[in-house]
Amino acid sequence: MFVNWSKLICSHLPTFKRKEKEDGIRQVLEEMKALYEHNQTDVNEAKSGHSELIPTIKFRHCSLLRNRRCIVAYLYDRLLRIRALRWEYGSVLPNAVRFHMSTDEVVWFNQYKKSLATYMRSLGGGDGLDLTQDIQPPKSLYIEVRCLKDYGEFEIDDGTTILLKKNSQHFLPRWKCEQLIRQGILEHVLS
Repeated sequence: MFVNWSKLICSHLPTFKRKEKEDGIRQVLEEMKALYEHNQTDVNEAKSGHSELIPTIKFRHCSLLRNRRCIVAYLYDRLLRIRALRWEYGSVLPNAVRFHMSTDEVVWFNQYKKSLATYMRSLGGGDGLDLTQDIQPPKSLYIEVRCLKDYGEFEIDDGTTILLKKNSQHFLPRWKCEQLIRQGILEHVLS
């Protein structure tokens, strides 16, 4: 069974179309600025005795809070999805996934992967501990995999090197293959 990860992730991470998204966010921010300025003038008038403006001020203030919540929720949702990409793909994202990210999101992803790597190195008594391995508990220690792309030589723990060529099949340790499976280089062959 072959899973097209780029289509799956792309459906989970909508494209950040720079022009459209920035224009939409900018439009909301401009609206918020206009609402704030109107509120400032109405607050000054309300202080001088025009109490009939208070409901309008409250309404505008609620609109400001709602717009802020919407923008923060949208940006936070994208960050959660980008953080999940690090766990699914590893430290190198395929171009098909990077295409869906803004430059600021790519910078955030790189900072997150560095922070995660630093944390993982601090675990395990100085040797480090790779938390991204074995996300699912393994049923067997070895799996059969098919190479989807020419990768070159691949070394396993006992020092044996295996040439990973397109359409070749191998029986390899699961933990050595998981990263390559997530990157789309190998696929798990289910009997």
